[in-house]
Amino acid sequence: MANHKLIRQLARESGGKIILLVLDGLGGMPFEDYDETALEIANTPVMDRLAREGCLGLSHPIARGVTPGSGPAHLSLFGYDPVQTPVGRGVLSALGIGFDLQSGDIAARGNFCTVDSSGKIVDRRAGRIDSDVSLPLVSKLDKIKIAGAETYVRLVKEYRFMLALRADGLDGRLDDTDPQAIGKAPLPVTALDPAAEKSASLVQTWINAAQIVLKDEQPANMITMRGFGQDPNLPKFDDLYRLRAACVAVYPMYKGVSRLVGMEVLETESHYSPEDEFKVVADNWDDFDFFFVHVKPTDSRGEDGKFLEKAQVIESVDRALPSLLDLKPDVLVITGDHSTPASLRSHSWHPVPTLMWAPDTHLPDRAQTFGEREAQVGGLGQFSAQDLMPMIMGHALRLDKFGA
Repeated sequence: MANHKLIRQLARESGGKIILLVLDGLGGMPFEDYDETALEIANTPVMDRLAREGCLGLSHPIARGVTPGSGPAHLSLFGYDPVQTPVGRGVLSALGIGFDLQSGDIAARGNFCTVDSSGKIVDRRAGRIDSDVSLPLVSKLDKIKIAGAETYVRLVKEYRFMLALRADGLDGRLDDTDPQAIGKAPLPVTALDPAAEKSASLVQTWINAAQIVLKDEQPANMITMRGFGQDPNLPKFDDLYRLRAACVAVYPMYKGVSRLVGMEVLETESHYSPEDEFKVVADNWDDFDFFFVHVKPTDSRGEDGKFLEKAQVIESVDRALPSLLDLKPDVLVITGDHSTPASLRSHSWHPVPTLMWAPDTHLPDRAQTFGEREAQVGGLGQFSAQDLMPMIMGHALRLDKFGA
């Protein structure tokens, strides 16, 4: 686990340039007739060369055997403890779309869903409606008024939206209303602590009003809420690591987790490919010390059970990698936030393959390719994802010696 007091004491303002390239859901398992994982089967000559020149390992995002959500997994990669300081998905969604989330606000991530005549969910994502379909519905929900709190509803992307409540004395310790299953009704809002009872009542009042607004809509005739929370006021990257840090990501949630830790989010469009994202890095190379670059489709293909398509996404990143290498970073790390095996169609607890390339400071191991089984015997070993940032800082020569 990263020791923030120690890191803050040792961090230097000078040192090498860093790129942390995160392929969401990178890790996997063999699939059906394939004996290799998607990463192992992918044609990745550039990553394989970097593996031969660098060193590999496996990271555990939260703890061994624990399956992480995307938010906690990214906080771990950034060197924060998501168990000690949990952050609700709603906070990340709010920050991701640039909503002015104030201290004390509650935020939650909402999904439009489809329910049958008995109120049971038949589609948890309302057919994955497009943003142009959900935007008018979000506008209707934003007009709902309840006594005791101001409410704000904003579109996130497609079937996802953000709800924020603003009032005195709110507490974000509320359980999700998404039952995570088809054939069940949305759950009532439940306080996870007595101090959150007022908040639970306010949110339930709002949901009841939203149900009336949406009852005649199709397919988005109901909502579920998840990831309630409040801004935990985490220490920021510039204070903790003395890094000018930038985020290049397409999906709002990853912009949100970056803003949460004080990164500057650089402008992107929803259709950006890895090549496009890497160009954003190149265009801003002189202005920052640290770039977090996020690639989403590896996770999406895994969740959809599309094994070969996940491998193709990895190959597209590999083809674009020379443009990042042309920038001559001092440290390049390629990893994932968690594993998403196509065989499971979901996040999993499997450790995540990690490649560290720092030609001036690392000792290469004997890896020949970038893959899960090569990483099992790599020089980085198996480590907590929270230890990655200190390792990166060390290899970038950005930490002073401890002690005499």
